[in-house]
Amino acid sequence: MAKTISRVFIFLVIVLGAFNWIGYTITSMTGGDKKASTGGKVEVTPEFGEGLYWGKGRCFTCHSMGDRGSAVRGPNHGQFGAKFPLAMGSRAVERAKERAKKTGKKFTAVDYLVESMADPGAYVVEGYKNEMAVVFAPPISLGLDEIKAIVAYLQTQGGDLDIEAINKPSEVSQQFYTRIQAAAAAGGGDPAKGKEVYEDNCSDCHKLGGEGGEVGPDLTVAGKKGLKFITDAILKPAQEITPGFETHVLVAKDGRKTVGLKTRDEGNEIDITKADGDVVTITKDKVKELTIDKNASVMPEDLPEALTVKDFQDVLSFMMMQKGK
Repeated sequence: MAKTISRVFIFLVIVLGAFNWIGYTITSMTGGDKKASTGGKVEVTPEFGEGLYWGKGRCFTCHSMGDRGSAVRGPNHGQFGAKFPLAMGSRAVERAKERAKKTGKKFTAVDYLVESMADPGAYVVEGYKNEMAVVFAPPISLGLDEIKAIVAYLQTQGGDLDIEAINKPSEVSQQFYTRIQAAAAAGGGDPAKGKEVYEDNCSDCHKLGGEGGEVGPDLTVAGKKGLKFITDAILKPAQEITPGFETHVLVAKDGRKTVGLKTRDEGNEIDITKADGDVVTITKDKVKELTIDKNASVMPEDLPEALTVKDFQDVLSFMMMQKGK
């Protein structure tokens, strides 16, 4: 009996050891042996970026680094066979030249790497799909310094680290940094998607950069007013009405009521522009009463319900970027 128990115990130890060995091997192959940098102060260093690459950033789920890792959904970031003769650091230098030729802008290796994370669809490697996740939006939600750290890590893969260019960005990189910061301020929204939400729901009434409707205030510099102002303007539009955009209630002598903005008051005529953009013109001798409703806005009341949480975060991040020139 004792011999039988002893044999079973030894068998279990062997099985457990085998499982541990398999787990360790798989972890090493996928890069998971590198501890993720997910807490504490973020350091813009290659070492911190390496931890993020193989950890929180989840880069390893689509990319490998040379012979480290096994993912093939995205390009290999290391030197790997004839397809990738240059590791990412050196490759970024060559890609920057391509981007400069295509865009007409001065591009550095840092600019290319930042763009590849902030706007991956701008340059898609031949043979791969435009399907990279938005790394600064949920569920990954990398912050700006975390993205800088990963850029630093990628630069050191066969290239020279330029920490000054990362921390003192060019005009190209700064545009992307602004997008990332806006997304973070909005809880992780995607400004690119937010632009689509804006165009679908807001552009008929508001101007942005000289384009759009005139029923609502010009939003070209809305981002300068801060996140709270923009949030309240969407969720509680009547709380603070921009001067000149008060909701007027006009009651005609025949009993008809028109609600909207008073967009013209000249001579003997008044124009009231309704929320749908229609303009009602009435002569003053036919007006019974014209008042301002301080508790109402021409903004659609059902807009907050029409937007999903994702739409709301996306449009917030887009609006946070609108700070004029």
